[in-house]
Amino acid sequence: MNKKTLVLGASLKADRYSNMAINKLINYNHDVIAIGLKKGEVAGIEIQTQLDMIEGINTVTLYLNPIRQQPYYDQVLNLKPERVIFNPGTENPEFYQKLRDANIKVEIACTLVLLSTDQY
Repeated sequence: MNKKTLVLGASLKADRYSNMAINKLINYNHDVIAIGLKKGEVAGIEIQTQLDMIEGINTVTLYLNPIRQQPYYDQVLNLKPERVIFNPGTENPEFYQKLRDANIKVEIACTLVLLSTDQY
């Protein structure tokens, strides 16, 4: 099943996990929207610098530390994704609670591992 995924904290640098995740999501035939600090392209996906209203997002996968997540709280909540994945280093109990209060599933996991083990 194709799960339209927003990669929040996307990087142009090939050694960054967000970059690897974009590539792997594309390889697994998922639609990807990427938001990062710098515009560019990864695996044919344009990285945007602003999170405009997007529809149909199933999953948000985070690659931002908790402080950098704060400006995105309301925007992510307004997307009404099915779930938000907190990759290693992004753990944020404050955001977990906001998501749970909005009936959005919180998953503390690694997107790369989930994809590799067919649990995505």
